[in-house]
Amino acid sequence: MSVDRRRRLTPFRGRPPGPHRTARNGRSHHAHPVTVVGAGLGGLTLARVLHVHGIPVTVYEADPSPSARPQGGLLDIHDDSGQLALRAAGLTDEFRAMVLPGRQALRLLDRDGTVLLDQPDDGTGTRPEVHRGDLRQLLLDSLPAGTVRWGHKAARLRALAGGRHEVTFADGTTVVTGLLVGADGAWSRVRPLVSAAAPQYIGKSVVETYLFDADARHPAASKAVGGGMLIAPSPGREIFAHREKDDTLHAYVGLAEPQEWFAATDFGDAAAATEWIARAFAGWAPELTALITDTDTAPVLRPLFALAPGHRWDRVPGVTLLGDAAHLSAPNGEGANLAMLDGADLGLALAAHPDDPEAALARYEAVMFPRSAETATDEMPSFDSADNTAQGLLDLFTGKAADGPHGH
Repeated sequence: MSVDRRRRLTPFRGRPPGPHRTARNGRSHHAHPVTVVGAGLGGLTLARVLHVHGIPVTVYEADPSPSARPQGGLLDIHDDSGQLALRAAGLTDEFRAMVLPGRQALRLLDRDGTVLLDQPDDGTGTRPEVHRGDLRQLLLDSLPAGTVRWGHKAARLRALAGGRHEVTFADGTTVVTGLLVGADGAWSRVRPLVSAAAPQYIGKSVVETYLFDADARHPAASKAVGGGMLIAPSPGREIFAHREKDDTLHAYVGLAEPQEWFAATDFGDAAAATEWIARAFAGWAPELTALITDTDTAPVLRPLFALAPGHRWDRVPGVTLLGDAAHLSAPNGEGANLAMLDGADLGLALAAHPDDPEAALARYEAVMFPRSAETATDEMPSFDSADNTAQGLLDLFTGKAADGPHGH
């Protein structure tokens, strides 16, 4: 990696300005030193690093509570990105305590069930697995009460004079801020303030399934997945699966099809949708298709979108983006890690320039733009290419470091 991600922590010096109140049409407005839209991993990492350095921050999140929706499955936290962010946040020990042992194991299977690679987790890997929900809760618990304002969905944003911005929420309340950060994901409401770019469908969707009590109730699928991650690739089709907590298998079933293909079935009818997806894997080994047909939950369709590689914008006073809001890409195992590293880098830059936020934003973007562009360049074969096979991946993996294949 050409960009050096390892930075010394710069202690915040000087007292940051406190929030102030103004009134208009009988409503109260608060101008916070840093306002973050989005309480995902990136936004929360930023908030934590700012808190460590004594910089006031408020995070606004559309969800009504931390448990309003599922937070996804396992994440492998990389030593050169996500773990650096957690170190900057002062949470390394807490992170290590939540690592799931054994989950860095990897199995690579052909579509007929042939095992080409069975790599155990010997404890020396550099990308330990944790549950995304647990990691998010760790970050939430590390912040002072009231830092995150739940049930605040950004509806309208507009630029004001002097680099300030006004955010209007769905309930009609507003906030005016001198420094606005969009950490609000793929369909960011903040992004239009700096860029006209919009995510485009990449020609692939993923269907998620869960199998509970796998050893007892789904032994064939459980054996196929093993103790960690399963990859079963094929041109235009693939199955990824993880062994999560409590003997749960979480599968990501990938299909290279236009959105119209998925619209041909009703995902509101779980049985019909399951049958539709399973037919697309006809001829695959039954222990693999069981990850589709034996699902204990309704299959969830997730179309995949991405911004153009190398997405960037000219410096806009008082606002920036991080994570998927800034550089949404096809899944390559880097998304959550990059979002956290973005948050940590931005927090450290603001701490290093307490009296010059524009210098901090310029410093952050100068590192973030090339890093995200470089990371979006995936060495893996394209999903629908003839090389996207178990043997093709094995040939690729054997030419890389032991940690190379991990990522999701």
